[in-house]
Amino acid sequence: QVQLVESGGGLVQAGGSLRLSCAASQTIFSFYAMGWYRQAPGKQRELVATITRVGSTNYADSVKGRFTISRDNAKNAVYLQMNSLKPEDTAVYYCNFRPWPAQEYWGQGTQVTVSS
Repeated sequence: QVQLVESGGGLVQAGGSLRLSCAASQTIFSFYAMGWYRQAPGKQRELVATITRVGSTNYADSVKGRFTISRDNAKNAVYLQMNSLKPEDTAVYYCNFRPWPAQEYWGQGTQVTVSS
């Protein structure tokens, strides 16, 4: 069982930045992939960004050029740097760790609110 602890959410004005962190309770060096998802009120959870074991990244079109996902194996953590935030980025953000494709763990979620 992998425990995930998220931090870094909050309230920010449009155009501002936030950095989300997600720390795992065990080493992530060999994990298949990690990522961030978000869920806005009344909407389905959607993919924001993923990063693989070898460092390949993938982003939702809506965040390309503004968000950056990264990982630090030494700290067993994954990060999401969010710049040029927009009100439509407001959501609960969840980290997702996959030790291998068929198994996944979710963080508890952190609220990001962007005011206009």
